[in-house]
Amino acid sequence: MAKPVVQDEQRRRRRPTKQGTVLSHELIVETALRMLREHGAQGLTARRLGLALGADASSVYRYFRGMDELSRAIADELMHRAMTGWAPTGDWRADLRALGLRVHASYLAHPQAAVLAASRVSGRAHEIAADEAVLGLLRGAGFPDRSAVRIYHVFIDQSLAFAALDAASLALPDEARRADEAVWQATYARLPERTHPHIAATAELLAERMNESAYPSALDLLLAAAAAELRAAELAAPERAVSARAAEGGAEG
Repeated sequence: MAKPVVQDEQRRRRRPTKQGTVLSHELIVETALRMLREHGAQGLTARRLGLALGADASSVYRYFRGMDELSRAIADELMHRAMTGWAPTGDWRADLRALGLRVHASYLAHPQAAVLAASRVSGRAHEIAADEAVLGLLRGAGFPDRSAVRIYHVFIDQSLAFAALDAASLALPDEARRADEAVWQATYARLPERTHPHIAATAELLAERMNESAYPSALDLLLAAAAAELRAAELAAPERAVSARAAEGGAEG
């Protein structure tokens, strides 16, 4: 059963915890991020979080209705960190690229948290601010609303999907991650040209690229496609205007 949440103005703990700190929304989220980094998602429970805060587990529910709401708060905090320091420059394509790379980097800085939070829709202030910024860039560039929403959808899902994929790799135990990375040299580079001519021809390039994130390249492809779509729409606009005027003239005749 969901526990009642204390109103915002009443949330602050009146007495310090055993560690001499006063609980806050920000402190709980920061502590949860640290616990995820150290112990993974399975190690994050209300009881363990309470112990780390020097408080009873029930204290967490003064700020969050449950651990699921805390997960959404963590997602919003990662977006907050991505947005901090970013500001539009007036170049929509460069601005979207910079923001996408910031989102990806913010999640990868906390891979265990990213695995937990990348698929969540928080509906919180920082996520909403990021969505507003992306849509503003696209609409300001001249994309019609339907196109702006479609490109926004692809942009944010691509950013978070790559964040989850790359974070899952970083969250692996070191030995497992090194073993995966070695496959490109240990297996693919040794495949014979007779049976695998295309892999053999590109083996060196595969080994060079495949252990790096493909996100920057995928982002560039998305933005190039969006820019080409916008140019095509701008070129078609005068033609549509001429056709409309011709149609009006024919109607009058």
